Amino acid sequence: MLTLALLVLPQASILEVASALDPLRSANRHLGWEAFRWRVVSPDGRPVPLTCGIELPSSGPLSAAEGADALVAIVGYRQTEVATPALIRDLARIAPRFAALGGIDTGAWVLARAGLLDGHRATVHWEDLEDFAAAHPGVEVVPDRWVIDGRVFTASGATPAQELMLHLIARRHGPAVARQIAASFLTLPRPGSDPQVARPERLAAEPHLDPRVARALARMEARIDAPEPVSVTARAVGLSPRRLEMLFVQAVGAPPAAHALSLRLSAARRMITDTRHPLAEIALRTGFSSASALSRAFRRTYGQPPSALRLQRAAVSPAGRQTGSDLSPQG
Repeated sequence: MLTLALLVLPQASILEVASALDPLRSANRHLGWEAFRWRVVSPDGRPVPLTCGIELPSSGPLSAAEGADALVAIVGYRQTEVATPALIRDLARIAPRFAALGGIDTGAWVLARAGLLDGHRATVHWEDLEDFAAAHPGVEVVPDRWVIDGRVFTASGATPAQELMLHLIARRHGPAVARQIAASFLTLPRPGSDPQVARPERLAAEPHLDPRVARALARMEARIDAPEPVSVTARAVGLSPRRLEMLFVQAVGAPPAAHALSLRLSAARRMITDTRHPLAEIALRTGFSSASALSRAFRRTYGQPPSALRLQRAAVSPAGRQTGSDLSPQG
């Protein structure tokens, strides 16, 4: 029997909790005996408010995790706030008592702040890869869906967490059991080394997409910080600019240039609300020549400048990811 303690922090996602626990629950059902046990703990021992507004019951504070085989941190938004320095210290102190340590979504940030990922390979959500690598140079950051390195494992989000648990079940009880569980969830096991963002060939396999449009979409998504002219994109996928525009309007409802701009502005909006990066840096990361150029495009699309959105979000203390918002040492 394997016992897991889940340290769930406020503003985690219920989907990530379910992705970690439901495969284990299903494994017990398929095996016919209690192969896995689990308990949920929280920083203060009280129920944990999740992003959906539901409170998750807790078995107690972090100390209640002792006795489990593995400790798994499930962390979502605002990790710099909800994972306090005191919690980071307690986590570093208690970590050696577990045979394995895991982090789901921004749980990797929390483990890294406690010094528990130094010298290990790890992954985080694709939105945070660059900031995570900059904040924690002692960690080998990879863009995988999930990673196991020695006694440490990390998953980049909810679906990768489910895939990681299926892998754990397969290792302990055989791949046939894992496949049965995956089938019950109408999914398939996937290797951790698969990328988080779909490769062009996977996009091309979608029946509603012309393969050339799929390749153009992939190029746009890979060039948020350095957008290319539509003529260059068209030539790269073997089309004329006019033909690419026609196919794009049919497939995504917008011309290529407009869609590329929407991708860049969406990325900028995410950084504005979820980080404290200066607007000039956000402009650079999203392919704008200056903060003022970003501001003009942003106002045209969203009806307000980036600075107004940032102030608005700060005033209501939003549940933004807040992962790369502070690159200084913490804890």
